[in-house]
Amino acid sequence: MSFAKDFKAFIMRGNVVDLAVAVVIGGAFGKIVTSLVSDIIMPPIGWITGGIDFSKLKYIIQDSPDPKKIVSINYGAFINTVITFLIIALAIFVVIKLLERAMPKKPEAPAAPPPDVMLLTEIRDLLKQQPR
Repeated sequence: MSFAKDFKAFIMRGNVVDLAVAVVIGGAFGKIVTSLVSDIIMPPIGWITGGIDFSKLKYIIQDSPDPKKIVSINYGAFINTVITFLIIALAIFVVIKLLERAMPKKPEAPAAPPPDVMLLTEIRDLLKQQPR
């Protein structure tokens, strides 16, 4: 096979296409959740906490009149990112739980009998086969 045919066969495999779709949807979902956190959830939290804008919270290590030379730890942005992650994780958890409920349940295979029961069954079958 040529390179082009090999590549086409690789790309058209179901799991590669599914992965590509998941990445695109995941990127869009991430943007939605980021907007949810920064535009809807964080403003009321900031209002409740006295007008604190978490995204601007930082610890300045080295101050400077030039804003480009300020060295700081931006822990407020980190708090926003952690909240975003928790919301994404919660949303994925809810979606998976809903999918589990919506999917038809597979019948469970009967459990294998314990070895002693199997041995007794074999002995019974052998005894039935013997002439009387």
